[in-house]
Amino acid sequence: MKAVSTVDELVDAVRAGEHGPDPHDTAATSVFWVHHGTRLAGGTTTYRNQYVLARVGGAIGGCAFADGEVDPAVCAEASGASVADLLVTAPGPVRVAVLDAYLANARPHRASDAEQVRLPAGTPESRAVARDTAVAGLLDVPSGAKVALIGVVNPLVAAIRDRGAECLPCDLVLRTTQWGDPVTTDMRQVLDIADAVVATGMTIGNGTFDEILTTCRDRGVPLVVYAQTGSAVARHFLGAGVTALSAEPFPFSQFSAEETVLYRYRAHY
Repeated sequence: MKAVSTVDELVDAVRAGEHGPDPHDTAATSVFWVHHGTRLAGGTTTYRNQYVLARVGGAIGGCAFADGEVDPAVCAEASGASVADLLVTAPGPVRVAVLDAYLANARPHRASDAEQVRLPAGTPESRAVARDTAVAGLLDVPSGAKVALIGVVNPLVAAIRDRGAECLPCDLVLRTTQWGDPVTTDMRQVLDIADAVVATGMTIGNGTFDEILTTCRDRGVPLVVYAQTGSAVARHFLGAGVTALSAEPFPFSQFSAEETVLYRYRAHY
């Protein structure tokens, strides 16, 4: 199995049958779409998240997307199509969701050697804090280190600061954090000065992941990925630019008030 350094190379390897069953004979049985809004207590930000999800065998893969990227009609068109075809013909977010599902079906998170972190049953606020504390726990940086956060959620900003680090927030939608800190939309502004990077799996869906990965490899700085989008995709780059991964397969924590599990991976160099 050859090493890959970009998501496109991983797609090519999957279509060549290098990572599981023949993708031409493997169907995405169900493709569906979810729109989800949340405003946490005490916050001023309403998170408006849209996901396309795909089921391949025993796994469901997901990809968040921006307004207008995917029409819900694609769900009926894509359901039942082969993985190989969808990885070429489907809209970008559907391709990522299918790739995620295919890789997770071939190697389930629950059957891996990842550390299982159980998020307690409770309110959205308590579960968000538990989740983002677990993500920040993958950081291994000294006090005062500059940590770029690409994809801003306020509890994760707080969790990074609780570890004594300086958070450098970047997001394509948010303009300030809950505490009024400015949020840049240009990830180069934070990537080029950060001592470590924490990036959401949404970067896989919007096409910026490869640049983040390459920059962190070239600069020799750790990259932690917190992924609902593309968690099994990001896992493939552990030790090849990704230092650690918080993988949260569907159903995501915000969709349940009960105990759920996320999986923490650390690269072994």
